[in-house]
Amino acid sequence: MREDETLALLSEGCEFIPNRSEHHRSDLFETRLMLTRAVCITGEEAAEVFYEPGRFTRKGALPQTTLRLLQDRGSVQVLDGEAHRWRKRMFMSLMSPKGIRRLTEGADDCWRAWLGRWEGAHEVVLLGEVEEILCSAACAWAGVPLSESEARQRTREFAAMIDGAGSVGPRNWRGHILRRRTERWIRGIVGRVRAGELDAPEGSAAHAIAFHKGPDGEPLEEEVAAVELINVPRPVVAVARFVCFAALALHEHPECARELRTGDDGHLERFVQEVRRYYPFFPFVGGRAREDFGWRGRRFARGTWVLLDLYGTNRDARIWGDPEVFRPDRFRQWDGSPFGFIPQGGGDHHADHRCAGEWITIELVKEAVRVLTGSMRYEVPEQDLSIDFSRMPAVPRSRFVISGVRPTARGS
Repeated sequence: MREDETLALLSEGCEFIPNRSEHHRSDLFETRLMLTRAVCITGEEAAEVFYEPGRFTRKGALPQTTLRLLQDRGSVQVLDGEAHRWRKRMFMSLMSPKGIRRLTEGADDCWRAWLGRWEGAHEVVLLGEVEEILCSAACAWAGVPLSESEARQRTREFAAMIDGAGSVGPRNWRGHILRRRTERWIRGIVGRVRAGELDAPEGSAAHAIAFHKGPDGEPLEEEVAAVELINVPRPVVAVARFVCFAALALHEHPECARELRTGDDGHLERFVQEVRRYYPFFPFVGGRAREDFGWRGRRFARGTWVLLDLYGTNRDARIWGDPEVFRPDRFRQWDGSPFGFIPQGGGDHHADHRCAGEWITIELVKEAVRVLTGSMRYEVPEQDLSIDFSRMPAVPRSRFVISGVRPTARGS
């Protein structure tokens, strides 16, 4: 029997699969996690295999302690086939250019409000503050009322779900305790929208989810509707991790900050994509084989637990020359492959399990970088900026502290 490597996974995080793939000199290896056999795969070809339509199900692919925090039972991510595609279309309807623009404009308004609060503050811990900015913007965009006094509490709840998802023990338990509060709150929102007591704008997530009907013509159960509505602001709050890494990249590569102040939107987009490629987020995505199949001379029996390496694929030297170098201009030559660049998953946004909010992530991080480089000046005091890989999703140990914040006119 193979040695169980759960403790190694919790210690190494995003580096767990890349480390062993390098050791085995293979894109595929077998291990045991949580006393269960798991096959780990990495690379562009592996991603293409993993996202072959209908090949894998997400059911049983995540520990319940993680699933309950990130998606929960009945959510779109654990559906298969036509049920998944039907629900996914509802989510994709929220991702229109107009809808995304409304969200980013709301986030920009929040950034401006928070800059006034930060001016004169001794120090600002960027991660927590950006989580609150994004929580406030996401709830307003989703049609979920959130008072200023309530924003901090809801931010704390969403942040605990994200921070506890890849852990065991107290951090995970805290995430579950706080999620129960969120669920009670959101169920009340859904009930009020359906009863006509709360006017959720048509086209908002609250309206779309509350009145969504499945292929059978029936509305979602209130509990499932609440789960899906939580799945709108929660991943937006998680984007604060990418914003933190963008700030770290600006600090570690000041030449990028100078170029961004004078460059065009194309340069900004390449910078944000390189942040998503270079820095760690979630380490892998899991699936269970729906039918027997073969790959690389190995038979995958129905039910085999497979983990696709996200971080390692984004650092694969066969895809990305000099992958350990932060170089935004590499995206000038990127071919747009949905399998070689997978920070939030791969495949087709509409047909498979690729993250529906990926476009939102890109635009929110772009807006944050515009603020960091054009609307404010700040110092970065001495701190521990090393990345804590034992946290999944990963984060700089200091959560990126800034001081001496001074709002400026954009472009100055």
